[in-house]
Amino acid sequence: MKLILGIESSCDETGIALYHSERGLLAHTLHSQIALHNEYGGVVPELASRDHVRYVLPLIRSVMQKAGCSLADVDAIAYTQGPGLSGALLVGASVASALAYTLDVPTIGVHHLEGHLLSPLLSDPAPAFPFVALLVSGGHTQLMRVDGVGRYTLLGESVDDAAGEAFDKSAKLLGLDYPGGALLSKLAQSGTPGRFKLPRPMLHSGDLDFSFSGLKTAVLTLTQQHVLDDQTRADIAHAAQEAIVDVLATKALSALGKTGLDQLVVAGGVGANRLLRSRLSETIGKRGGRVFYPDLEFCTDNGAMIAFAGAMRLQQQSAQRLYRFNVKPRWDLRELNYTD
Repeated sequence: MKLILGIESSCDETGIALYHSERGLLAHTLHSQIALHNEYGGVVPELASRDHVRYVLPLIRSVMQKAGCSLADVDAIAYTQGPGLSGALLVGASVASALAYTLDVPTIGVHHLEGHLLSPLLSDPAPAFPFVALLVSGGHTQLMRVDGVGRYTLLGESVDDAAGEAFDKSAKLLGLDYPGGALLSKLAQSGTPGRFKLPRPMLHSGDLDFSFSGLKTAVLTLTQQHVLDDQTRADIAHAAQEAIVDVLATKALSALGKTGLDQLVVAGGVGANRLLRSRLSETIGKRGGRVFYPDLEFCTDNGAMIAFAGAMRLQQQSAQRLYRFNVKPRWDLRELNYTD
């Protein structure tokens, strides 16, 4: 039996969780920095780092209290090693290493995207290996074949802007507050279908790669050509969301066809998008497949996914008692090494 403390601090959310290898997720909590960065229209790295420093220890105490545990009960500490903002990552890594040294327990450096990739396994029902994963998190849009923990094959990825960036940048062009993706989706609900037609980049490219920079440019062109009254803004938002979802759903369906698998896992912040969920469930359900999503609270960055991924890595002996630590702001998931 193992109790893993998870610490997520890769960007603008401080997430803490406790995961038990037999009892599952015991407690988790999250502090969001949306209000802090809103007035700047995006994440300010230095402010993000300072806010992690301010909240990480109080959140650890809160999670311990919720779970009825003490630090002495912890068997290992998992933290986000990368990718992410270097200063923000250093906060989590330094706290994890200091606590691990004090408690004489190992640390587990977790790849942020692996946390997202495995997060649907926290839900009930959970998918069984193998499956195709559509990873749509922040600056990442990838299709992966997942044959087991640590066994990932890249099928396709964004060659420029990711889906999340397309949502947020389009929202900014429409004058929406940060973070704009969710606000754009809400605005799109009152949009007029068909008024505007936006491109579906690489929809028929024959591969599983993505490109959304051209879509962002097309949205910019529309905002320059029209007076942005409330209805026009909603109509553009509707067209942008439809274009992004069409591409994601079509490529995901193609990935299932090319791999011969019938299970799709959707992970990452864009996975909370209602239109994407309904479109995927409908199209993949018609071909006899099944789609799995993390619970909404685990779509965005969170400590639960880091604690869970740490527990999975611990089973594969990928922990260390080296309290010299490093972070990896840029870290390709394909470089993940389970023999470290």
